[in-house]
Order: sequence, then C-alpha cells, then structure tokens
Amino acid sequence: MTSEHNPEHMQTRPTMTRGMVWLMATMVGVTVANNYYAQPLLADIAQQFHLSVTQAGTVAMLAQIGTAFGMFLFVPLGDKFERRGLVSNLLLAAALSLVLVAIAGNPVWLALAFFAVGATAATVHVLVPFAAHLAAPAERGRVVGTVLGGLLFGVLLARTFSGSVGAVLGWRAVFWIGAVAMLVLSAVARLRLPKDAPEAPLPWLELMRSAFGFVRQHAVLREAACIGALSFSAFSAFWTTLAFYLQSPAYGYGSAVAGLFGLVGAAGASGAPFVGHLADKYGARTTIRIALWVTLLSLAVMGAFGGTLAGLIIGVIGMDLGVQSSHVSNQTRIYQIDPAARSRLNMVYMVCYFIGGACGSYFGSVAWHLAGWWGVCGYGAATQVVALVVLAISARERTAPVRSRCVVTADAEV
Repeated sequence: MTSEHNPEHMQTRPTMTRGMVWLMATMVGVTVANNYYAQPLLADIAQQFHLSVTQAGTVAMLAQIGTAFGMFLFVPLGDKFERRGLVSNLLLAAALSLVLVAIAGNPVWLALAFFAVGATAATVHVLVPFAAHLAAPAERGRVVGTVLGGLLFGVLLARTFSGSVGAVLGWRAVFWIGAVAMLVLSAVARLRLPKDAPEAPLPWLELMRSAFGFVRQHAVLREAACIGALSFSAFSAFWTTLAFYLQSPAYGYGSAVAGLFGLVGAAGASGAPFVGHLADKYGARTTIRIALWVTLLSLAVMGAFGGTLAGLIIGVIGMDLGVQSSHVSNQTRIYQIDPAARSRLNMVYMVCYFIGGACGSYFGSVAWHLAGWWGVCGYGAATQVVALVVLAISARERTAPVRSRCVVTADAEV
C-alpha cells in the first residue's frame, strides 16, 4: 500500500511545532550518542583489557549489531504501541545498559554490555518515524532532515564529549554520565512528547511479515537500504580507526583530540535541514547521487592528504556531509511508501544501515591492520563506488518498459 491509499489528512494528530521538532532532534542526538561514546576511547579501553586493534573494532561492531537487533525487535512496535510510552521505557533500558558498560570487569562483559547499549539505541528509530508522522507532508523532508541532523550531531559530538571527559575522568565516567542523561530523557519523553495512537495494532509477527512484504514490493526500499548500508559502512570504518591513527606516530595525539574531530564532523551535519529541503524540492535520488560523489572524493582526499591536519579536516567535513545527505534523502523517500507503516519501513532500512555500519567497524579495523590509513580510506571509497553502481543500475531498471504500472507509480513518488 502506498501513501495514495492512506491519506494522512484523515488522521487526527498533534501539531508539529518548531519547538517539538527541536526537542525531538535533541532527544535523538543525546540517545544515539550512547552508541559512539566508545570510539575515541577504544585505544584506552583496548589498553585496559589488553585488546588488539581488531578486537577493539569487534567491540564497536557489537554495538552496531546490537542496534540492528534492537531495531528488528523494537522499532516495528512503534506502529503497534503508543510511541510516547514506548520511547520512555526504552530510554530506561538504555540507562541500565550504560551502567553495565561502566561496571564491566572483563572483555566478555564489556562486549555484552555494548551489545545492549546498541539494542536500546534503537529508540532513536522509533522517534524519527514519530517525527515524520507528526509532520505535514509538505514539510516532511525539512522535519526529517532536522531530526536526523540531531542524530548526526549526537553521533559526532558524542566523540568530542567522551574524548574530553575520558581524558580527565577516565572512560568509565563517560558511561555513568550517559546513564544519568537517559534517565532524564525518559522523564522528558513522558512529560513532553504528544500521546500518539498506534497506527497498526497488529501482532508482532504480523508486523514483521508485512515488513518483509514491503521489501518484496518496493524496489525503492531495497535500493535505499543497500545504499544506506554502504554509506554507513564507510563512515563507521573511518571513525572506528581514527583514534588509532591519531595515536600513531603520524600524529601522536590522545583520546581528547580524537574526540575533538567530532566538532569538525558536526560542520557537515549542519547541512542536514538544507539537504532535506533539497530532497523535497528536487527529488531524493538527485541528492543521493551528489552525496555519494562527495563522500567518495572526501575519502580520496583523506587517503592522499590525511597525513596533514588540513587534509584530514577537509575530508571529515565532506565525508560527514555526504553520508548525512544520503541518509536524509533515503529516509525522506522511504517514508512516502506507506504513512501507516513508517516504523516498519524504517526498521527495514535501519537494520540494513547498521549491519553496514557493523561491517565497516570490523573491516575498517582489518584494513587498518593490513594496509594502514590507506587501507581504511580505500575500503570506504570502494563502498561508495559500489553504491554509485547500485544507483545507476536502479535508475536503468526504473526506465525499463517492462515495469508494471503500479511499480512505476510507487517509484515515481521518490
């Protein structure tokens, strides 16, 4: 079913004010930060638990896999249960998982705790379709762009926060502070978010069955999920290995400087609302194509000139802008498929997205071990080349005369 058969004006919903948009963007940013506190601290964590670079990368990978699991388990429930209560309860679980990281006494406990952190970080992907549902159709790209801008700011500034706090108070203090933040957000969600009736009160298995039905029916969902996974794989490979690169003889910096690069990446994230506006005006596929080229060229710059701070900074800004632009555009178009199923559509997309991120965390560390910084940038560049090929093949298929009328209609929307 497409949005043409589900007119949104027939649903009564709260007004999406500017203040509510920024509140949800803030909640998304603070919550998603849980998944990324560890990245500038990986070298310190590895030293305490006597882990190799690849083993430390595996810990980061488990957080991403946990997020994919959490989205598979929790996100479809956003179509079944009242979202405000669901968000509040998941934030309480996130607080507990962060406490488990803070008190971890061995690598196994640490790995399981990071998996739990990742699973509860899926709360973000209940909030994003919630925002899309509340937004008017003509403003959906801008609203999604703003909320996802909060997400990427959280991803990037989490590194600045954890790197700075970890350098002064130790890495465990970062996760204690994060746990307190989740308790506060849980209360804010209960008090400030609008109450929202479920859109598809179906059993969980039926929700999952319908989600896989969307995968079979909609080529645009398959394309968006593939491109999103490839983009986030490059992103995760870079950020997982950056702390080790900055602590190498090429730079000799500690976790605080690795964290400060989050501020650099935030400059790219600031373009998210503008990208959402462009997706509304010119179409998502155009912005995705440009974004993939920007990411590819940025990785080439970092590979060639990453030995200088200027080259690294320019590359980080371009890469983060490119990845965020692709992500915003992908989510804007999948939300047009069926307004009553945004949580399930988002689940499909984001599970693939974080599986890509998990692969990036692992293979990025392997590339670092085998070929150093050039290996990391080369891996990221290869993923973007594959994404451009996927986009080109999809465009060719969209123009093929054998396509049925119903598929052409659905794809024409996005």
